[in-house]
Amino acid sequence: MVEVVGDALSDIFRAKVVDTTTESFVFELTGAPTKIDKFVDLMRGLGLVEVSRTGVLSLQRGVEVF
Repeated sequence: MVEVVGDALSDIFRAKVVDTTTESFVFELTGAPTKIDKFVDLMRGLGLVEVSRTGVLSLQRGVEVF
């Protein structure tokens, strides 16, 4: 049941399933902090144990060389 609900939530929040086993799953999620907070809150109700967040990150695009 948890796997089905977790999978449905990942679809709703456009989270990428990075790894899954019979005992755990790992999601990659990007977006506004409020979106990520809501996903975490909902997953806690399903038994979420650990969260790792990188914070705000930006990458430059293009061919410019420094």
